[in-house]
This record gives sequence, structure tokens and C-alpha cells, in this order.
Amino acid sequence: MDNKSLKEGLKHADFIIIDLLCLQLCFIVSYWLHLPFENPYGTEAFQYQAVILTTSQLLVIVFTNNYRGILRRGRLDELWAVIKYIAQVMILALIYLFAVKHSTTASRLQLGLTSVTYTAADYVFRQLGKLRVFNSSKYKQNRRSVVLITSGGIAEQTLSALMSDPRHSSFFISGVIITDRHCESGEKLGEVPVYALDSETIYRLSHGWVDEVFLLQSEDMTFPSELMNSLFRMGITVNYSITPITDGRWNITEMRSLGPFRVLSSSVSAAPAGKLAVKRLADIAGGLVGCVLTLIVFLFLAPIIYVKSPGPIFFKQKRVGQNGKPFVMYKFRSMYMDAEKRKQELMEKNRIGSGMMFKMDDDPRIIGSEKKDKNGRPKGIGNFIRRHSIDELPQFFNVLIGNMSLVGTRPPTPDEWEKYGLGHRIRMSIKPGLTGLWQVSGRSRITDFEEVVRLDREYIENWSLLLDAKIILKTVAVVLRASGAE
Repeated sequence: MDNKSLKEGLKHADFIIIDLLCLQLCFIVSYWLHLPFENPYGTEAFQYQAVILTTSQLLVIVFTNNYRGILRRGRLDELWAVIKYIAQVMILALIYLFAVKHSTTASRLQLGLTSVTYTAADYVFRQLGKLRVFNSSKYKQNRRSVVLITSGGIAEQTLSALMSDPRHSSFFISGVIITDRHCESGEKLGEVPVYALDSETIYRLSHGWVDEVFLLQSEDMTFPSELMNSLFRMGITVNYSITPITDGRWNITEMRSLGPFRVLSSSVSAAPAGKLAVKRLADIAGGLVGCVLTLIVFLFLAPIIYVKSPGPIFFKQKRVGQNGKPFVMYKFRSMYMDAEKRKQELMEKNRIGSGMMFKMDDDPRIIGSEKKDKNGRPKGIGNFIRRHSIDELPQFFNVLIGNMSLVGTRPPTPDEWEKYGLGHRIRMSIKPGLTGLWQVSGRSRITDFEEVVRLDREYIENWSLLLDAKIILKTVAVVLRASGAE
């Protein structure tokens, strides 16, 4: 099974389970259509047939790509996919029966009825499965936000083609940018907002949830070089229509489909699907282990936090994630309940002079920070939690559910995000992480936000599974060193 097949199998495990159960159901119904209402698995001959069919089905699932793009298929495409899938299962079963000379003893009527009922039932169950997925809140949250950039003359036609194509289910059009005319405030195409190509629109792109843009260039449309350069600086994936592109500043990384269009994609870093699948598997494994560790720490830490500062043990905060998508991040609460209100009062003591992030020495909002040791350093429970990064442990839950990764870039707060320039947005072109290159490069000493961005960009452009492993090991070493220094 190749990387793509493995990824699709993990992604569409629910459809695989439906197919497996559906085959058994149809096998039983087919038995009842020509024999008494008895248990078909109680007869040795039919029990043998059921085992052969199930084994053939599993082999087809493992060694073919039947589930690739299942959510993007139209009804006729899905019917054809089901027919091919069941034909492969039946042919494989028949080849085996002929090879072991059991073809004459096997019930051909049973195999025929199972094929017919399975084709009809599996098609219906797959369509119902798709409806369930499309209507789920998780699926809607996981769709890609795409902005269309084109000329006014073909905007409506292009939008209609994108929205009506079956493959549209994996993304939604969050806006249309018209390059050759002025647009009125509040103008829409259907339910999709329309914007003119100006500085305000570029600001919207840099501070909104935008996963990708799609540039469809008409024959009389001037290539928007300035906009493309801004998008490249932001780290937004750009899909070009297949037309001659002579400017070499935007590196073409792959060719793929976006709805009914064949596009060229340009991205700051294009990672192979197989490696991304391995990264996600590592996140799930690490997230599970981390959640267990978090629960153990909670049992000991929660009473201490509550005694020192009554209130919730966990701190929930809205953060900006990959491509501007907001999410809720979790931490152990290490500050007093009024910490967020007092933040503005302390901004003048922020070590990050640009105000793009907030860091200060001896933060009075930390629980117990008023107590000092003999060297004058705060020694409260909140300082202990933060010094050893214990407050970050609940973020393993964010990693497990997919908001974050073990390694990435740290997610900004919405007010920090609003201050980002075009070149800063690239930090969030990947999934945020528990740790990253900036953290293991001496985050306590780095107070220049531009240096933070440089390190994050270096990580994005040079990402590999080996680099993630090195960063995780360095992070563990930093935490252990901090513990030993206590």
C-alpha cells in the first residue's frame, strides 16, 4: 500500500467500514432471496464463500485507490466507482475459487445476487455517508477557504462553475476579487462578497481566513504582479489557471484540480502527501501520550492552582491558526483571573518593542509572583508552571484534534494578528505547533519579532520529518535543563 493509499484509507475509514458491513448485509439478504430465512454462516459452503468475498474485499481496499477523491465524485462517477470496486472484488474471488477448484461447488446464484444487491446498497450507503459528512460541522470547518481573483467579465461564470462542480465539496469560495473595475461596498455574487483590487482588499487577505487563492486570467486581463508578490510574501498558496506565465518569481510547485479547473499551484513549501500523513500520525500518537500526561499532572496541579487563585484550572484563549483560521487554545492557568484586563496596562514593559508579541520580565499577573527567592526572582506556583512549560501541556489536546501540531510556529492572539504586515503572515501558512525552531533557538533571548519571523520562515522552507525530530529532541533537552537548574 503506497503513501497515498494509506492516507486515503485513514482519511476515509468510515466509508471502508460502511463497505465492509454492507457486503455482509447483502450476503445475508441474497441468501434469504433463494433459501429459507436461516443463518448463511451456519452452512459450511456459504461460510467459505463469505470468507473468500471478505478477503477479496480487503485486498481490493488495500491495493487499489478506490476511496481517493470519494467526496469529490458526482453521482454518476460514484456509481461507476462502485461498479468497478465490486467487479474487482468478485473477479478476485472467482479467480481464487477457480485456482483451488472450488468454482463448481460455490453457489453462482449466491455470488450473482450478492453482486447485484451489493452494487445497489453500497451506492446508496455511500451517498448517505457523503451527506452525513457534508452536513457535519467538522467537515465544514475543515473545508479550504479559497478567494477567486479574475476579471469582471468572467467572474460570475467562473464562480458558477466552481460552485456547481462536485469537487467543490472540499472548499468554499470566501470572496471574489475583481481586477478591472471598481466594486461597491457590500457587493456580492450570490452569497459571495466581491472586492476591488486595492490596498484594503490586500489587508483583508492578510488578516482573514484564506487558505488559497485561485487566479483565472482572461485574455484581456493584465497579470496582477503586485498582488501576486504580496500573496507570495504572505505565504498564501496561489493556484494559477493554465496560461503562459513568464514571471519566474512565483515558483510553481504542483499541478492539480480546483473544482472543474486544472491549475498550477505556487506555495512557499510543498510537502509530499505521504510525509504530511506521517506527521499527522506522529501528532496523534504524541497527542494521546501528552493528554495522558496532562491528566496525571492535572490531579496534582489543580488543587494548588485553585487554592492560590480560585477559578478555572484551564485557561481558554482564542488564537489564530493556519492561514488565519481561528481556534481555541488550552493552557493550565498560570495567571490571576484578571490577567487579560491588566495586559494593556503593562504593554509599556513589553520586551518585544514592536508589540507583535507580548513578553515581560517579572510579570505581576502570574500567580504567586509577589513572592521572591533570596535572589529576588519570583517563586510562585505560576512562575514554576511557566518556567517548566507545564502550562503548555493541555495543548496536546489541540494537537490531538488537529488544531495544532507537535512542531510548528506559535499561534498569535487576534490583536497581535491584526498588527501583522504582509511578510509576517507567512508564519501562519502552516499549522501552529507546541514547539518550533524559534523556541529551541533561545526564545527568551530573542526580542526582535523580525528575527522570530525569519526563524519561522526558515523552518517552513526547510521542513522535513528529520527537522521535526531534531526540534522535539532539543525541546525535551531544554525542558530537562530547566528542571535541573532548579
